[in-house]
Amino acid sequence: MKAIMEVLRLHAAGLSQRQIARACGLSKGAVGKYLQRAEQAAVSWPLPADQGEAALEGRLFPERKPAVASSKVLPDFAQMHTELRRKGMTLQLLWEEYVGAHAGQRVYQYAQFCTLYRRWRGRLKLSMRQTHVAGEKLFVDYAGPTVPVIDPSTGEIRQAQIFVAVLGASSYTYCEATWSQSLGDFLGAHVRALNYLGGAPVLLVPDNLKAAVTKASRYEPQINRSYQDLATHYGSVVLPTRPYKPKDKAKVEVGVQVVERWILARLRHFQFFSLRELNREIHRLLEDLNQRPFKRLPGSRRSLFEALDRPALQPLPVQPYVFATWKTAKVSIDYHVACEGHYYSVPYRLIGQRVDLRISAETVEIFHQQQRVASHLRGLQPGRFSTCTEHLPKAHQRHREWSPGRLLRWALSIGPATRDVVRWQLESKPHPEQGYRSCLGLLHLARRYDKPRLEAACRRALHLGAPTTRSVRSILQKGMDHVPESTAKSTALPAHNNLRGSQYYH
Repeated sequence: MKAIMEVLRLHAAGLSQRQIARACGLSKGAVGKYLQRAEQAAVSWPLPADQGEAALEGRLFPERKPAVASSKVLPDFAQMHTELRRKGMTLQLLWEEYVGAHAGQRVYQYAQFCTLYRRWRGRLKLSMRQTHVAGEKLFVDYAGPTVPVIDPSTGEIRQAQIFVAVLGASSYTYCEATWSQSLGDFLGAHVRALNYLGGAPVLLVPDNLKAAVTKASRYEPQINRSYQDLATHYGSVVLPTRPYKPKDKAKVEVGVQVVERWILARLRHFQFFSLRELNREIHRLLEDLNQRPFKRLPGSRRSLFEALDRPALQPLPVQPYVFATWKTAKVSIDYHVACEGHYYSVPYRLIGQRVDLRISAETVEIFHQQQRVASHLRGLQPGRFSTCTEHLPKAHQRHREWSPGRLLRWALSIGPATRDVVRWQLESKPHPEQGYRSCLGLLHLARRYDKPRLEAACRRALHLGAPTTRSVRSILQKGMDHVPESTAKSTALPAHNNLRGSQYYH
C-alpha cells in the first residue's frame, strides 16, 4: 500500500507514468494499473485524514477476502525444537510422527510443515537457533567478574576466578570458584565439572586461554599437552573456538551471563573467608539456576539435561584423572635426565636424545618418540639419583651389583685389615660409590694373591698411612717395606683407627 500511495502522490504532482515507475522502482504497467483502479474507486491524492492503508486496500481491491484462520492442526514447535537436539533426529521423522498422531484430522504437508517451523524458530533469539546434538559439546570459559575472598588471618583480599561449563543441548550449567586460571586449576575444574554431570561429552570447547591452547590458530591450534591428556582420559576431543569469534561459543557466553545475573549478583553483599565457603554457596545457587523454568521453551535446564544430555554422555572412566605437566629434557652422558634438581635414569642408548617428561605428584614418566621408556617414583630430594639397573650398560650393571655393605663383607672374609682398607676407601670419598673402583681393584688383587698375603699387605699399608689400592699392590709386588713415596705423602688415615662405628659396617 505504501507504493500505491507514493504513486498517487507523484501523479498528483504532475509526473508522467514513466517517471513515476522510475522513481518507485515499478514497471510502467503496474503504475498504470494502480492509477486505473484509483480512478475507478474515485480515490485521489491527498487521501482523507481518516483513510488508512487498510481502508485504501479495501477500496482499491474489493475482491480480496480477509484471511480465514486455518483449521489444520498446528504442530508443537517448542517440542519439535527440543526433539531436534537428539542425535539422528530429522524434520522428516517429526513430520511423520505429527501426521500419525493426528490421523483423520487436517494436517500440514511436509513442505509447509518445515516452513512454519523455520518461521517459528526465526522468532527465537540467535543463540537459541543453534542446533546442538545431545551429549556432544561442553562449552567452557571463565566469567569476567571475580569474587573477593578474605584471608581471615591477615585480612588480605584475593580475587577468585569463576569457571563456567555449559552443555550444548540442554544448557545445563556448572560453575565453581578457583584461585586462578592456571593449568592446574583449569583442569581440576574440568574434573569436578564432569563428575557433577556424571559423564563426559564428545567435544570440549574452550576459549583460547593459555591453559587450553599453547598456540592459537584458526585452522591448526596447538592444544596444551596436559589438557590433551585429560581429554584422552575421558574419551573426548578438544575443539577450541576460533580466535576472536565469540559466536563459536555463544552457548557459554549466555551461560556466563546467566551465572553473573543469577549467582554472582546474588552474592555481592556476602563476605567469604575461604574458597570452600564460596563454592558451597555457589553450588546452592547453581541448583536453583538449573531448576529455573525457561521463558520461551518448556521445562528447565535440569529437565532437559535428564531427557537429552544425561543418556547421551559417555560414562566416566573407572580410574580418576591424575594431573600431570610436561617438559622436554636432554639425556646426559650418564644416561640420566634432570627434573627439579633430581636425576632419573633412562636406557643408556638414549644418551644425547631429547625426551618428554610427564610429571605427576607421584611419578615421573619419560617418553621418547611417543613411547614410554622409563617410569620412576618422583624424587623430592635435589641432587639425588633414581636409577634402574636395567637402564645401565652391561659393564655398569656389573659394577652396580656392588654396595658398601657387600664390599665390607667381602673384605672381612679376608681379614680385619682388608676390611679397614676398604672402609677407608669408601669414607675418603664424597660419595661411597666413588670408592667402588678402588675397592674392585683390591678384589682383583685377591684373585692373584692368597688371602693371608693380601691381609698382611693391607695391614702394612695401614701402618704406613697409605691404605690405597696402589700401595697394597706395590707392597705385594716389591715387598713389605715398599710404598710409593707420592702415595705416602698424600694419604692420611682418619684420626681414629677404630672404624667399627662407620655407617657402612652393616
